[in-house]
Amino acid sequence: MSRIKSLLCLVGTAAMLALFAGCGKNPEPNAPVHTDEPVNITVWTYYNGSQLEAFNSMVEEFNRTVGKEKNIAVDSYSQGSVNDLETNVLAAAEGKVGTPAMPNIFSAYADNAYALDQMGEVVDLSAYLTQEEKDAYIPGYLAEGDFSGSGSIKIFPTVKSTELLFLNQTDWEPFAEATGADYSDLTTVEGVVETAERYYEWSGGRAMFGRDAMANYMLVGARQLGCTLLEVTDGVMTLNYDQTVVRKLWDNYYVPFLKGYFSSGGRFRSDDVKTGNIIAYVGSTSSSSFFPSQVVTSDTESHDIQRVVLPCPVFRGGENYAVQQGAGMVVTKASEAEIQASVEFLKWFTLPEHNIAFSVDSGYLPVTKAGNDMEVIRSSGLDVSGEMDQLLTTALDTVNSHQMYTQAAFSGAAEARSVLEHAMSDRAEADRAVVEERMEQGQSFDQAAEEFLSDDYFQSWYQETLTALQAFEG
Repeated sequence: MSRIKSLLCLVGTAAMLALFAGCGKNPEPNAPVHTDEPVNITVWTYYNGSQLEAFNSMVEEFNRTVGKEKNIAVDSYSQGSVNDLETNVLAAAEGKVGTPAMPNIFSAYADNAYALDQMGEVVDLSAYLTQEEKDAYIPGYLAEGDFSGSGSIKIFPTVKSTELLFLNQTDWEPFAEATGADYSDLTTVEGVVETAERYYEWSGGRAMFGRDAMANYMLVGARQLGCTLLEVTDGVMTLNYDQTVVRKLWDNYYVPFLKGYFSSGGRFRSDDVKTGNIIAYVGSTSSSSFFPSQVVTSDTESHDIQRVVLPCPVFRGGENYAVQQGAGMVVTKASEAEIQASVEFLKWFTLPEHNIAFSVDSGYLPVTKAGNDMEVIRSSGLDVSGEMDQLLTTALDTVNSHQMYTQAAFSGAAEARSVLEHAMSDRAEADRAVVEERMEQGQSFDQAAEEFLSDDYFQSWYQETLTALQAFEG
């Protein structure tokens, strides 16, 4: 991490000084962090691969420097996937037999943090940051952890992400040359559908596009169309499952999926790009490190590919909303020394020079105002590849030009999100499989898909999902 030292020249800005002003001390009545006895704190994350390597490098750097000076030692453990992390944290909070003790810090999205907060396990960190320190962060990132609306900080913002469109440029180019397709065709949701149809016809029946995080498509797509599906006030959710809006979401995902223009085969859409199942997908900026460098179509056939990153498409005539996501860090109830040590580490991790270094390695976005500047990133002395520069530039342009949206927390939010994640996509996959089987038996597409494209079929699905979501109201 010697490259981090080259960033110290950047710390002269007012925003960075504001952060440093709070480093190593806490507002009264909290005493400065420095103990004669070592304070050990544990951090649980869901990071894997290059993201985990980058985070562990940051932990090692902290332990060698500020941690050594202040007698703080941080131990980092990956729990596997986001779901594994949430399961393990909940088991620890419930004190289940055979589970390890609660970590001092864990990565969390708002719904999981809210659930743990309701169990009394989460520390409000607002008193541990000065106003100058709070002002250094992007306000919406702090607001995500303010469950009560009183200025509380139940989630410390550490990294964020948004969604972009990732494209296999190598395999796009022959299609574009033959049909006149252009990147500008992919700026709207409807444009993606139309282009995917052209690709399907040009390629002889191959899908072009896929989506990670279907719940984001449902929630953010609805916001673009003027509707908040799950509206939350004081922790209570009101359902606005507008049928017209939901039908538009259906027509621009389920229908093209049923027709074979979209696909979903692997665990993630980057897996589908690797197998040649699709050439484009919408996914998190943090998925960039998983975008393949090759398409492997068989044990003996493969070819190298280059990627291009484009803004996430928005519905035609819709408002410019984009998803704000990326887990922050939750500090759990412990001794005062452990809480202060946890905050000390999180402040250090989100100093611009450290946060930028992690972002460049992971594809996440910095959380401070000073860090969200491509000129600062480019002049940092870090090795920013052309692909990473394009990714961060497109992502920061999105953050600066769109209204960022994240689902507010409420009891049952995780379960409601799961309904939105699976209701449409699972139905599309199952019905497409039936259509393909019928076509193999000799039916035309129109014959095979007739029942699935009817208004009655949509109405049945709509009522089913409406009922499932109503269970989380009130």
